[in-house]
Amino acid sequence: MKIKKASEVDIKSIARVYVDGWKTTYRGLVPDDYLDSLSYEESEQRWLNFLNHEKEPFIYIAMNEAGEIIGFAAGKSIVDDNFDGELYSLYLLQECRGLGVGRQLVSAIARHFKEKGIASMMVWVMERNISGLGFYERMGGRAYLHRNNEFGGMVVEDVAYGWKDVSVLCTEEE
Repeated sequence: MKIKKASEVDIKSIARVYVDGWKTTYRGLVPDDYLDSLSYEESEQRWLNFLNHEKEPFIYIAMNEAGEIIGFAAGKSIVDDNFDGELYSLYLLQECRGLGVGRQLVSAIARHFKEKGIASMMVWVMERNISGLGFYERMGGRAYLHRNNEFGGMVVEDVAYGWKDVSVLCTEEE
């Protein structure tokens, strides 16, 4: 497996992982109609907008031995009283979960932040996403804030996990 910084040429594959990841991760947590309406084309536009309009945005991708994108993580700078950076998204194809790919992508995000002088990071997680909560807790994240969000007419609760020092997430590059 290889982790590298993404560019716009990777957006089509990122969009596929994003949509497929939503459909496998959030089935039963948000309305099926919402998940079924997700499209690769709209997702491509969403990720192009992210790269072109967010504050200091970046994406890292994980590629398998065949060079196919199997996961990605996106980050950006934020203005927040508690944290300077946000792990905006982390998605993996279902068959690649539990293999250390997510951990390596989070580490890539943390290293990027550290190199840019951003010392702290947070991530929003759907509170009913038990596997996501467990992942971030195992990574040393601490819950610090809650909010409500809406998907397909359904209100869900989110929790923010944070790390005051991204250095704890930085592992050696694979």
